[in-house]
Amino acid sequence: METIKIKGLARLAAAIFAGWGGLVVSKGLWDLFVGEPEANLYAPQKWDFVTQAQWLRWAGFELAYGLACLGLAWYCIRWSRRLPETVERLRRPLEFTLFD
Repeated sequence: METIKIKGLARLAAAIFAGWGGLVVSKGLWDLFVGEPEANLYAPQKWDFVTQAQWLRWAGFELAYGLACLGLAWYCIRWSRRLPETVERLRRPLEFTLFD
């Protein structure tokens, strides 16, 4: 018999989604309110290569993507409450051997 931790897998996925979503949301908020594209540093005039509308659209996408990741993290945590802590099953024989 082998024991598989089912609830831990869902919580691990939630932690990954939450970590990534938190980073992306913070980057999106930074770009919306403080940041500007790197092209502004090298352009003859500010907002010449990338317009402010394009930049705000990109920052809005970052924010929406990060919030979607945080939503998935919340859903994984909520869904993991329904799962059992562990599941036991019969160990299957190996179907692949490297050296015969």
